[in-house]
Amino acid sequence: MSGKMGRVITIGQLARYVGVSAKTIRVYHNKGLLPEPPRDASGYRRYDAGHAIDLVKIRTLAEAGVPLARIRELRAATEEEFQETLTRLDADLTERIAALQATQERLRRLAHGRLLALPAEVRAHLDQLPRLGFSERWVELQTDLWILVYATQPGTASALFHEQAQMLTDPVLREMFLDYDHAHDLDPHDPRIDALARRAVQATRARYGTGDLPGQDTGTEIPAMIQAAVNASSPAWQRIDALIREQLGLR
Repeated sequence: MSGKMGRVITIGQLARYVGVSAKTIRVYHNKGLLPEPPRDASGYRRYDAGHAIDLVKIRTLAEAGVPLARIRELRAATEEEFQETLTRLDADLTERIAALQATQERLRRLAHGRLLALPAEVRAHLDQLPRLGFSERWVELQTDLWILVYATQPGTASALFHEQAQMLTDPVLREMFLDYDHAHDLDPHDPRIDALARRAVQATRARYGTGDLPGQDTGTEIPAMIQAAVNASSPAWQRIDALIREQLGLR
């Protein structure tokens, strides 16, 4: 579009008006994106309104993430091809904006408290754990683990949560989890550790038989990481896990 369009300006003025650097304009010249005007009698290149319009278009495409090589192709495209490309870019930007807004919302939730990173039903579940007799340590651990599960396994997190929440409605299972919580500070070789592991194995077999356990076959290392985090906080819990795995024949 550049050509004889009245008043001309220097490269510095053009850069300032359009909002780019003179160096950027020179790069666009070298890449064949922006026609380079001839020099005047004083040896300076002078730019007209056509150059400014072309530069605005190039800058807009570059800011949208279009590679410079692709921009050069578009400069030679037909008006129909150009409009089709702009439509696709607009759709891509809309998708990227939505993803960024979702990320921003998650960050805002985290900034106002870690629990806000979890669904309301999970927060309500965690809130009622102390009333059931669980320790503050247990609630904090459960909070961190559910944040990890929902962040890394969004497709299965809800089913896993409902499975655990339903288990706590059974008085026998709830008592077992309470005993597990309170075993945190026991000596790993306390007889109660072995007894608790046997109860857990019996409850697991009664509930799931010999099939796969929920949350184990995810194709990721997340379940193992979660269990490792639990075990690391208590030698007693680590021994319980080892006994359970041994008796259930788990790796």
